Amino acid sequence: MSYVIGIDLGTSAVKALLVNREGEVIAESSQAYPLYHEHSGWSEQRPDDWTEGTLAAIRELAAHEGVSPEQIEGISFSGQMHGLVLLDQAGSPVRNAILWNDTRTSAECREIEAALGGKLLTITRNPALEGFTLPKILWVRKHEPENFVRAVSFVLPKDYVRYCLTGELHMEYSDAAGTLLLDVAGKAWSADVLGTFGLPASICPQLVESHQLVGTLLPELAARCGLSPQTKVFAGGADNACGAIGAGVLQEGLTMCSIGTSGVILSYEPDSANDYSGKVHFFNHGKENVFYAMGVTLAAGYSLSWFKRAFAQELSFDELLSEVGTVAPGANGLLFTPYLVGERTPHADAAIRGSFIGIDGSHERKHFVRAVMEGITFSLHESVDMFRAAGKTVDTIISIGGGAQNPVWLQMQADIFGADVVALANEQGPGMGAAMLAAYGCGWFDSLDACAAQFVKRGAVYKPQAAAAADYAELFRIYQQVYGQTRALNEALKRFR
Repeated sequence: MSYVIGIDLGTSAVKALLVNREGEVIAESSQAYPLYHEHSGWSEQRPDDWTEGTLAAIRELAAHEGVSPEQIEGISFSGQMHGLVLLDQAGSPVRNAILWNDTRTSAECREIEAALGGKLLTITRNPALEGFTLPKILWVRKHEPENFVRAVSFVLPKDYVRYCLTGELHMEYSDAAGTLLLDVAGKAWSADVLGTFGLPASICPQLVESHQLVGTLLPELAARCGLSPQTKVFAGGADNACGAIGAGVLQEGLTMCSIGTSGVILSYEPDSANDYSGKVHFFNHGKENVFYAMGVTLAAGYSLSWFKRAFAQELSFDELLSEVGTVAPGANGLLFTPYLVGERTPHADAAIRGSFIGIDGSHERKHFVRAVMEGITFSLHESVDMFRAAGKTVDTIISIGGGAQNPVWLQMQADIFGADVVALANEQGPGMGAAMLAAYGCGWFDSLDACAAQFVKRGAVYKPQAAAAADYAELFRIYQQVYGQTRALNEALKRFR
């Protein structure tokens, strides 16, 4: 029997999957690591925490009964996007990584817009947002010149872990597309963008395809994690690209909803022709020479985690959600906007913050919980709404992540999106996409599509309920007004945070 390992480097933990040729998950392991929030809007991690967690997770899989190291043919990666890891001449991080959900770089985003103007969207296909990588590089240069002068290259989170395992430095297109340094359609680092900001081309790693073999395990690292030094290592992909691969979103007409810490609505794009004018993200896919459009809610599952931490620490998530199904759509007139850390789509606004609208004395905890779930889904529906406005058909949505684990939430998604929502029978998120890239790279299949036909298994289908869908359509239009009505208030409150 042969196996591959898919590594998903998330924001709160790394998850590793051991997968056989039939696409069955034989074993899995998860290792948590801390986040550091030294100031409001800051979000950092120690890169070596990722590596140690990954090694521990692989070691646990390699020790699985009945599996020998030689049977594990390959490893590939999925990773949180945009996070900046600056490396010195020795290949060591010069500071903590600045993560995707860090919002300190508003001034640098304005600098990018002023310097590039309309060329920004033409080249990178995405607006300058605080979460992206280039603003972080400029922030370090401005505020930490002693760190910047030591840096000779940068990588993204999963690329750093892969570098530690192989000693080879690369970046693949799906993650590079989220840096604001890539010519997305041309699949090359943009000399125009680099030159505009006085950055040397040498700071950018070599670009490769997601399924490309980039090395084997360093002998000392192989010994630490219990694998053979001959284990093949493949480049991998951004978490959203790998989530799409793992959900089988590899052809025109399919859309994915992923609710994890952040939330994503992602639609397959066969070429770079569609122009969304920066209203949604446009990135290279993990499948070669195709793309995807994507809207993002920064605090999706995070909003629910925050609510539990703040108001129901004593409950498990299952207990917290146990009464949600008894509450009618609209949560008894209560709306929630999930802007806890700012918002990405459609409001690129780092200052906006969340709201509960319509609280009265009749509301119980179950109403607040339902309102949080509905608010997260309304925020994601903003992207579905824009895709439809651009002429795309959105009638089948494959749901993955935490939002796909609860039948009430899956039905809620169908009712709010106005589309069939499909759960997966073997849903493993981006980690499965990473495993599929390794399987394809190892030659098990002649295409990712063929791999998906074997690995991706659909489960229950949730169809919109007419009455609930009608109520949600009305509530959604009310929800869309909350941002404009609270923006000035949140701006005024900013100095008190």
